[in-house]
Amino acid sequence: MSKTSVEIDRDIAARAADILGTATLRDTIDAALREIIDARRRLELIAMLSEPGRFDFGTAEDAWGGDG
Repeated sequence: MSKTSVEIDRDIAARAADILGTATLRDTIDAALREIIDARRRLELIAMLSEPGRFDFGTAEDAWGGDG
């Protein structure tokens, strides 16, 4: 881990802390960075699951467990 000096908008940091439920600036920044990474992963998963042909259940009966 490294130490970095940056100027942070305290109002934005406080709003983020409220949303994230964090108590310290460091925790808020770490949580916000993790949220960005997680958001990207979710978008990638949605894109993958949205690919044509990803799911092929045949008919609606097949998809919902019809008697066939």
